[in-house]
Amino acid sequence: MDQTAPQPAPGQAPAHPKRILVVEDDDALAGVYLVRLQAEGFDVKRVANGEDALAAATSYRPDLVLLDIMMPKISGFEVLDIIRNTPETANLKVIILTALSQDSDRQRAEKLGADDYLVKSQVVISDVITRIKQHLGLS
Repeated sequence: MDQTAPQPAPGQAPAHPKRILVVEDDDALAGVYLVRLQAEGFDVKRVANGEDALAAATSYRPDLVLLDIMMPKISGFEVLDIIRNTPETANLKVIILTALSQDSDRQRAEKLGADDYLVKSQVVISDVITRIKQHLGLS
């Protein structure tokens, strides 16, 4: 066992790795994030549309959702709204990761309760990892 990892107190279960739900319809981009997040030690699940995101938010019970906005079936805005208005998921950390760079989109996400808003063209993957760790209290 890795001796640098914190050990649970006697009688306690080991802490599970933080769970990240990646909601992204672009397979190539989702793949890059999955590999990097797993390498960082996260337990990662990926879904490709808003409908599956809502199901996974309750069944997978992630610690944080990395949410695209422009997706098939249900948009990320709608997913965020439903997450925030569902008691079981209302306190989930949600980071929007989108191509939408308009202030109006950012304001809409903030009004719906996004914890963070990142524009894909303005960040690199290490920036996203840093923000995830900040929101999970790991940095």
